[in-house]
Amino acid sequence: MKTVCFIIATKDRPDDLRKMLRSLADQSVRPDGVIIVDGSDEPVEAVVTEFATVLELNYIRYRPPSAAAQRNAGIRALSPGTDLAGFLDDDAALEPGALERMLAYWEAAPADLGGCAFNMINHPAMQAGLLKRTRIAEALGLYSPTPGVVLPSGWQTMIGEVNQTTYVDWLPSGAVIWRADILKTCQFDEFFIGYSYLEDLDFSFTVRRRWRLAVVADACYGHYPSPVRHLDGFRFGRTEIRNRLYFVRKHQLSVPRCWLGMISRLGITVGNAIMYSEIFSARRAFGNLAEIRNILLP
Repeated sequence: MKTVCFIIATKDRPDDLRKMLRSLADQSVRPDGVIIVDGSDEPVEAVVTEFATVLELNYIRYRPPSAAAQRNAGIRALSPGTDLAGFLDDDAALEPGALERMLAYWEAAPADLGGCAFNMINHPAMQAGLLKRTRIAEALGLYSPTPGVVLPSGWQTMIGEVNQTTYVDWLPSGAVIWRADILKTCQFDEFFIGYSYLEDLDFSFTVRRRWRLAVVADACYGHYPSPVRHLDGFRFGRTEIRNRLYFVRKHQLSVPRCWLGMISRLGITVGNAIMYSEIFSARRAFGNLAEIRNILLP
């Protein structure tokens, strides 16, 4: 069976990290190594130490925090003989037997398979709005009913929970495994700093140009984000405009279609702010407008 090491980039979530590590310790087949890259304000090394007798752990302190940069630090710490390298969000947890089933899939995988995601069993319900479901939205490359595709506009469709193993164009980094040799030449673009919005889309879509990507249906995990929103809406609003345009230009996709998508998204955000009195959405919309102004009127 192939050797696998997980990299967990964490920041200020000791309880979530403990739950994640417990899910690894309880696997029927445990990973050969776990690298925790800690960008927390208060170090979480004490939590990591709790699992030192059941998991092969490597704790790395990393500042300033950045999901992309922390993952790259973990990549640099991989042992030379590692066959597979995985990434796990600190607020995710593998279901019992998930790693064993994932590794079994890798043993029989085609030679051109580059990465596999675990199947999220508690993905929020996905319902496309009326605007997305129109033929014009599909014709303009702003929407597709097919899960896991990257559109000409640079927007991606969500994957959700799959009923059968499915090939896709991109993979989220919440619970995913890659061929380790891919990481020797392909790492996370540190343009995506801090919260690193879209860094997983950029990384996986880059890999997709040469390798196939899949979501393995019977290797499951859950994602348990904190109910408390830690993001500032205004900052996120600026980031999503800046990062989306960067991704589209980097991968030579359609900038005009991207702008159509961003303006449509802004309209939805404004609607949410008005209809539901959402402070986050209001600040997000103002952040969008501020970044658009910064781009058009530098």
